[in-house]
Amino acid sequence: MNLTILDATFAVVKLPPSAEVPSWADQGEFVSISRTNEELSIVCSSSVIPDNTQAELEQDWKCIKVEGVLDFGLTGILASLANPLAEKEISIFAISTFNTDYLLVKLHSIDKARAALEQAGHTFI
Repeated sequence: MNLTILDATFAVVKLPPSAEVPSWADQGEFVSISRTNEELSIVCSSSVIPDNTQAELEQDWKCIKVEGVLDFGLTGILASLANPLAEKEISIFAISTFNTDYLLVKLHSIDKARAALEQAGHTFI
């Protein structure tokens, strides 16, 4: 599988479930917004989050993108990425879109994650 590490450093932001999506949230090369009855969760570039944001934040994530469009009938895509990382005790935050999958890995583990994925046969482009 061909993978790319996005340039930005990301944050995961937790807001109350009834909160409006902040105007700053929808900026950058990758944004994910999910709402449940328990929370509004936003993944976005750390650089767009205002300093005075009143939210729970988990900072310092790098994002690995699976290149290309993945067919919905494919199986084991996330497992082929998550398993080698789990074996190296690297935690992930996985997000899927209509086209492809993304893995967030803590900044301090990104080099170790890249090596583990390359060892498992994946290619970084």
